[in-house]
Amino acid sequence: MYDDLLDKKEKIVVVGLGYVGLPLANLFSKKYDVIGFDVNKEKIELYKQGIDVTGELDENALVDSNIHFTSDENELKKGSFYVVSVPTPINEDKNPDFKFIKLATETIGRNINKGSIIVYESTVFPGVTEDLCVPILEEVSGLKCGVDFKVGYSPERINPGDKNNPIENITKIVSGMDDESLNIISKVYDTVLNNGVYEAQSIKVAEAAKIVENVTRDVNIALVNELAMIFNNMNINTTDVIEAAGTKWNFQKYYPGLVGGHCIGIDPYYLIFKSKKLHFNPKLMEISREINENLKDFIVKNIVYLMVENEVQIKGSNILVMGITFKENCNDIRNSKVVDVLEALEKLGINLTVYDPYADKIEVKNEYDIDLTENYHGKYDAILFAVAHDEFKKISLNDIEKLSNREPIIVDLKSIFDFEDENIKYNYWSL
Repeated sequence: MYDDLLDKKEKIVVVGLGYVGLPLANLFSKKYDVIGFDVNKEKIELYKQGIDVTGELDENALVDSNIHFTSDENELKKGSFYVVSVPTPINEDKNPDFKFIKLATETIGRNINKGSIIVYESTVFPGVTEDLCVPILEEVSGLKCGVDFKVGYSPERINPGDKNNPIENITKIVSGMDDESLNIISKVYDTVLNNGVYEAQSIKVAEAAKIVENVTRDVNIALVNELAMIFNNMNINTTDVIEAAGTKWNFQKYYPGLVGGHCIGIDPYYLIFKSKKLHFNPKLMEISREINENLKDFIVKNIVYLMVENEVQIKGSNILVMGITFKENCNDIRNSKVVDVLEALEKLGINLTVYDPYADKIEVKNEYDIDLTENYHGKYDAILFAVAHDEFKKISLNDIEKLSNREPIIVDLKSIFDFEDENIKYNYWSL
């Protein structure tokens, strides 16, 4: 199959064209014939016009691309190597929601031919590929796994908005159900990567490796968030502490902040769910999730305290919020914890003006019923910098003073400012 893919006698099909699938399809298209499939017809039409709604690709990347974009599942019959990169969210109970991966698997099952290989990239707990997806593929296709088709897993490692670590420079973990499938999957990925692949011992190991990456970050950020709460009571700047501690060669730097997005704020719940199914209570992961989920309460409390200290009437006050995406320099608003802060402030009767140069106004309105402003110039009682977009780092204290009704009240969740050399009087709080 590998030779046929290289000779373009066979095609790669990428199912799910979001922040992960689109860059992956674009990368594969540099060596292979690629079909990019997504059920969102509007998104497909934009891609056909060369418009990247994810903002992950270089300008004109889609204009120059030879990807065959489609929302017609019949086109999947032309493929032989399938890559599934659909979301794996959680439901309201914070349990895994497999609806997207099930739908994608059913769609593939209706259209695969004998000899196909299906590789999953969606983040799941160990066992999902073989125990959930394979039975669906067999039932829908009428084919037998290991005889008529094979499966593998290669966890996605794309970091939305990170232009310094593009997909082609990321070492990819690959796995297969047997030596033959692993060999083919490894070669297909290795051909388009600069730093090659790491062959995991099994599909379950590869699934576990991905989820551990994000659990580790979640636990460490929870620790730093707790430290930030402690140091806040001591009037010590947490960032200063981390920078000082970071002078030791083996110290790992993590910084306090809201933990949102589709990875770190979601993936631990998958392993927590599976652990409890195995009658093991993962205390550290649960406590870490609790700390990070509840950080919004600590933030809101300190915003209110700062305003009261400066004799600002809370109800009816006006706050300018800079940033709503889940992280800096990207347009991804999925599971943005900034929204949780905004909801808590609104309940106190505070008027909010929200500005974000990256977020899509329509998407924010549809997802959170929040109206983004295009012009934030006005007079506000406080200014909340919620996301460290590069554009915000260029704002001076003089600029902030012009936006303030009084001595500027500045809340800086990402510690992006250092105003020590400025002469303007202001009130400042950060994590």
